[in-house]
Amino acid sequence: MQYVLSVMSSDHPGIVAGVSSAVEKLRGNVIACSQTVLGGYFTFITILDLPDTIPPQELADLVRYSEGLGEDCQVIAQANDKLLPTENGVFGGDTFVITAFGKDCPGIVKEFSRYLAGHDINITDLYGDLHGGDFVLISQVTIPAGVNINSLRDDLNEIGKKFGFTVRLQHNNVFAATNQIRMAE
Repeated sequence: MQYVLSVMSSDHPGIVAGVSSAVEKLRGNVIACSQTVLGGYFTFITILDLPDTIPPQELADLVRYSEGLGEDCQVIAQANDKLLPTENGVFGGDTFVITAFGKDCPGIVKEFSRYLAGHDINITDLYGDLHGGDFVLISQVTIPAGVNINSLRDDLNEIGKKFGFTVRLQHNNVFAATNQIRMAE
């Protein structure tokens, strides 16, 4: 049975080790995961495959009280037997990377995300950071088949101009090749 497990805690070393140890005790396997620390808070979401069915609350409690997790740890588990991604790791469509950068201003995340949602483009990963008045936004998105990429690129550039941002849209393969972040085969 597959589960989605989400963990949030104040950040400290050992959280991933604690969660993965709990999964190992259940003879489980981590299929996919994403983790980040933002503002001193640790977040981790993972898809697990466990050989035995376990009530989601029991799984959450087992993880919550694992070694390495703190008292303020929040854990949510959901059972789902339909979480297998497609061959390229996404659920329908091609993966692209959008980068936008410029002077920080309110509304930039809202504008881009509303535009994408309005065109059925799913944000699968999002990173934003402010440094010295400059804001960078990097998103990995799934673009459905049939979307005109040139029109999309033009629209994103227009949104960027409105805010004084430079915007780039690249297919994930091009982004990975030019940034040398691909996995070894």
